[in-house]
Amino acid sequence: MDNSQGAAHDADKSQPHTETYSTRSIFALAIPALGALVIEPTLTFIDSVMVGHLGVSQLAGLAVGAAVMNTLVGIFVFLAYSTTASTAAHIGGGNRTRALETGVHAIWLALGLGIAVLILVEVSAPWLVELLGADSQTLAPAVEYLRFGAPGMVGMLTILAATGTLRGMLDTKTPLYVLAGGAVINVSGNFLFIYGLNLGIIGAGISLSITQTLMACVLVLKVLAEAKRTGASLRPQRTGIWDSARTGIPLLWRTISLRIALLATLSVAAVTGATALAAHQVVMSIWTIASFALDALAIAAQSLVGVAIGAGNLEELRRLVRRLTLWGVCGGVGLGVILVASSPWTPLLFGSDPSMHQIASGALLAAGLCLPIGALVFQLDGILIGAQQGPYLAKMGVLTLVGYLPALGILYWWILHQGTLDVAAQSTVMIWLWIAFSGWFMTLRAGTNWMRARSLGEPRAN
Repeated sequence: MDNSQGAAHDADKSQPHTETYSTRSIFALAIPALGALVIEPTLTFIDSVMVGHLGVSQLAGLAVGAAVMNTLVGIFVFLAYSTTASTAAHIGGGNRTRALETGVHAIWLALGLGIAVLILVEVSAPWLVELLGADSQTLAPAVEYLRFGAPGMVGMLTILAATGTLRGMLDTKTPLYVLAGGAVINVSGNFLFIYGLNLGIIGAGISLSITQTLMACVLVLKVLAEAKRTGASLRPQRTGIWDSARTGIPLLWRTISLRIALLATLSVAAVTGATALAAHQVVMSIWTIASFALDALAIAAQSLVGVAIGAGNLEELRRLVRRLTLWGVCGGVGLGVILVASSPWTPLLFGSDPSMHQIASGALLAAGLCLPIGALVFQLDGILIGAQQGPYLAKMGVLTLVGYLPALGILYWWILHQGTLDVAAQSTVMIWLWIAFSGWFMTLRAGTNWMRARSLGEPRAN
């Protein structure tokens, strides 16, 4: 009886995935993914609270050092996204062994990139923090935090690849549990190294490195255990690693184009004035928090669309795209209403400057009204990444950036010709800036994404 059950189990592994995806299955993936997304910025918040007791210069140094590491992690997020799509496609096609080999190759790639990034950061840490504007008081603590936190970058990139593998296998709970455990370890490590051993901001960097390395080890062991169970090869193979890099490079270019758009938007806010820049940071922080919930649905889209495509179930793929898009837009409308309704009061949580509150309130209103467009973009991004449309997303990323920058250029030119702007003028500029970003830029992205997403699931002509 046991042998027959084992044979049936093995047979199941080679059969295409034919499940019909309900709303329940979508949220079964999205809710744990949301938890994992929230934990990562929570780690930075905890570090900020604990380092903040050391002094202003140490806290500023943490901010600069964390910005460098977060930027690098953001650039290499393709390790998670492309791995999710590739792994899910193999799962959908019934080839669990190939799916896990894809994940193993991605992990080897992440290790190599992580070591390269570690060397780069250790060598160029002073230059990197100066590039972000660190002054003489901030420079030393920023470099200390960056150099002692950099070893964790190897673990962090590995976490991305391992998490992408598990997501592709429709497992978003394991990364959540591991990240939650990591948060506890990080807090304990901070108490030990910052205060117990009196290492200050260096202790925060050490704790972060240890935490990220331990989390990476747990996730990799989970993937390796699954790989050994299915007989997947654990050895690094040049072709497999190159395939992981090749599928990820287009998403890397997509990420770079998005980063340029964000930096260009920030530059317009900066030239408007210090108060406007502070208000922009407030609105961007709130926009980022809202995007976490929407990104969780996009992560579910990456996994489910990849599986559906791998299974060759075009009818189910069409239904899935419609359902995912509907839930994404509904989520954007709901969160947009909350942002609009709370726009007069939410900025009051950030400092006590009434001028900043006034500017942020108007910009937040514009962001809330346009959030449904952003929600559509995020969801279509997830759908197209799951469909392995990275080259298309890379090309459209450049195209939409070209369409967006002239709008920023007009605002920038107008500001430079106005001289010093009063609070009312700064408020007007920031409203138009957020209309440009969350309205025009997101509309460009939504349009180009929809042009490709609407054709998914359609039979191709011979």
